Amino acid sequence: MSEESDSLRTSPSVASLSENELPPPPEPPGYVCSLTEELVTKAREELQEKPEWRLRDVQALRDMVRKEYPNLSTSLDDAFLLRFLRARKFDYDRALQLLINYHSCRRSWPEVFNNLKPSALKDVLASGFLTVLPHTDPRGCHVVCIRPDRWIPSNYPITENIRAIYLTLEKLIQSEETQVNGIVILADYKGVSLSKASHFGPFIAKKVIGILQDGFPIRIKAVHVVNEPRIFKGIFAIIKPFLKEKIANRFFLHGSDLNSLHANLPRSILPKEYGGTAGELDTATWNAVLLASEDDFVKEFCQPVPACDSILGQMLLPEGLASDAQCDDSLRAAKSQLYSCY
Repeated sequence: MSEESDSLRTSPSVASLSENELPPPPEPPGYVCSLTEELVTKAREELQEKPEWRLRDVQALRDMVRKEYPNLSTSLDDAFLLRFLRARKFDYDRALQLLINYHSCRRSWPEVFNNLKPSALKDVLASGFLTVLPHTDPRGCHVVCIRPDRWIPSNYPITENIRAIYLTLEKLIQSEETQVNGIVILADYKGVSLSKASHFGPFIAKKVIGILQDGFPIRIKAVHVVNEPRIFKGIFAIIKPFLKEKIANRFFLHGSDLNSLHANLPRSILPKEYGGTAGELDTATWNAVLLASEDDFVKEFCQPVPACDSILGQMLLPEGLASDAQCDDSLRAAKSQLYSCY
């Protein structure tokens, strides 16, 4: 019997309902793939995603969540779970761990994740601290441009910058294209001083890198650093102990050599500030995209946290991260490196 026949057979007819009884609301539409044929092929080759098994794989992950974490407050929609499967190449166990880490990170750092919405970050967005370039790179990766020199520490704490980065990643990962292609980060450290660098200590580094590596379903394909001063050696000394080898190998330091940058990111997609031909660096357009998504972020990040999820945040932190005691030791060592590099 066809699915249509089953639906007609099992659904009550309008005639069988009493005058005061309304039919149940229709279920939301199921997943519809938005990938091009080229990206379907890429996902198959790089992520082991088989279109004919896709929904079976999603259901398997959904069943694992319901069985092992029945009280976890999380979306179980097809599209949402697919983010985690793609980020872990359809390895069910690793995708489940990533999902748990995703929620654990959110519960364990309330300064960043509570009340996370674009309207709460207007000062950061207005500063030009970060934006997303309008054009993707040749691999289809969106380029997230971060400019720490635009941040004035006396205006707001560094956690506000982290909130803005996370907000941007959440918006980008909604796109299936980004889930498959990943992103590239372009960080401009021009003018970053010792006093500003000191705000990014091992505790913050551990948290941020823990999220990016083990707590968020996104593929970071490269990090390009330009205009880094001598002090960046100290900053990288703070970061490197928390980086996995694969990610550490994707850091490229270009200094003021824009030709080196252009060998990785073509001039056609870069603003003229970085020797490109794509016009002035535009921050307003991406800010508008985020602000237009206010309702979505309010729904996702501005609701009360269930008690069981509060416990989750304390119990299930991503593996492989340094303890607070280790961070204290690292901080003392890093401070000496910062001063020696300055």
